Amino acid sequence: MKRKKRQEKITRQQEICDKAKMEHRDLSEEEKAEFDQLQREIDTLTAEINADENREAHPPVATSQNENEREGQEEAQRVRQQERTRISAINDLCREFGLEEQMREFIDGGHTVDDVRTAVIEHMREKGAPLATGVTVESDAQDKFRRAAEDAILLRGGIRLDNPAEGARELMGMSLRDLAIECLAEEGQAGMNRRSADELFALLQRQFLNPTAAFPTILDNAINKAYVEGHRTAPVTFDRWVKRGTLKDFKTHDNNYLSGPAGELLEVSEGGELKHDVWSDEKRPTRKLKTYGRQFTLTRQAFINDDIDMIVKMPSKYAVSARKTQNKQAYQKLINNEAIYDGIKLFDKAHKNVMAKGTGITREATQGMIMALSNQQDEFGDACIIRPATIVVPSGYAFDMYTLFYSPTINTEGNTQAVNPLYQYRERIEVVEDPTINILCGGFGNQMPWWLIGAREDTDFIEIDYLNGQDVPNIRRSEVPGVLGYVWDVYLDWGFSVMDYRGAVKNPGVVVKNPIELA
Repeated sequence: MKRKKRQEKITRQQEICDKAKMEHRDLSEEEKAEFDQLQREIDTLTAEINADENREAHPPVATSQNENEREGQEEAQRVRQQERTRISAINDLCREFGLEEQMREFIDGGHTVDDVRTAVIEHMREKGAPLATGVTVESDAQDKFRRAAEDAILLRGGIRLDNPAEGARELMGMSLRDLAIECLAEEGQAGMNRRSADELFALLQRQFLNPTAAFPTILDNAINKAYVEGHRTAPVTFDRWVKRGTLKDFKTHDNNYLSGPAGELLEVSEGGELKHDVWSDEKRPTRKLKTYGRQFTLTRQAFINDDIDMIVKMPSKYAVSARKTQNKQAYQKLINNEAIYDGIKLFDKAHKNVMAKGTGITREATQGMIMALSNQQDEFGDACIIRPATIVVPSGYAFDMYTLFYSPTINTEGNTQAVNPLYQYRERIEVVEDPTINILCGGFGNQMPWWLIGAREDTDFIEIDYLNGQDVPNIRRSEVPGVLGYVWDVYLDWGFSVMDYRGAVKNPGVVVKNPIELA
């Protein structure tokens, strides 16, 4: 019954936090008061549950004098630790908000940290400082420690931070066990340094659903930071030519019709009437999101072994994996050349977007592809006017491409120098080289195509949609029955769609030989 009541109160706390998060605001005064009251009740229930478990595991026996002394020492240590925490928090608050003169009065008078927060708010009101709705003055000592601990874990794991939190470098030498002891001590649990790593892990797992517990929060934030860093540095190229979109749900979206072009403006004679323009529509492909994800665990053994890579390296690797998955799917759209919304293959003679003969990187082929792209017509017979923006090539093609664009002159048949017309495109067309194309084509020794893609503002081609525009994967801690460890879910929602075949031209290419074998 006590566990059920505790779970109900934790669930209510989460509802309060989720509501404020969805509305992008801090907790209101009423919500903060309710949250704190729930936390006090949770702490009371947790203490009662732990006491019940201890009584069941260790029936009462005669207590020796030495045991009484040890318990008395532990209680005294706990009281001293609480007092140090109180004094430290009061010191930080008073210094930050200009109440140094009252600091000694607060400490000697036995005021609580909450009392000092109230005094700080009154001081800010008197000074005319702006107070947002639901403003709270956080316990700076604890928050600073948490931020420092998060960055210390990242630094230990090899993540480069431009501005690590104050004190992070001093905490780099602490193991996960040391951090756990420090967190538990801050929460009033003394004597934890006598516990084994296994015992500490059991205590920490009981805090899983407690939203204010320090150690799980530090792990969550460190993992999120590592994940974002991996997402930022992933070696992918698809987002340099794929258009980005957004969808609000997982339904199949059929409402993407293209309105016809605005009719030409007609001459109006003196006293004449303006003629009404009627638009026409053509259906374009449907779009739909899919969910992709994995799970990873900081196991009990990893905690005991102080395996920092499980917190830093693995989340970063999953972030890179998510980006590489999208990168591969984008290039599969180009290479697999499947039938699209009109029942015809993406690159087909009927679409007028594929060269008749595959070639390597030549001036004639590039000029021909520019002409083919620029002369595409829309559904209503008008010129699309698509500016070439990106040339996508497999690994091994880019060298010739740079030579082609960055040489001001070319040799003619008469061995004289002439102006290179492609030199004018050197700043307008980006060359994107990706070895993913080589792998998807079967590797060296196979024919490898290349593509010219139009500017994304001129035309649709291939689009990736994200749920509500969120392109960074979600990562959340979840409780999995029967698993000895902290488990995190990693998931992201996206979907690729071919929107219009007119946005690119394909050259079937030539066989690319292995440079090692050539040697």
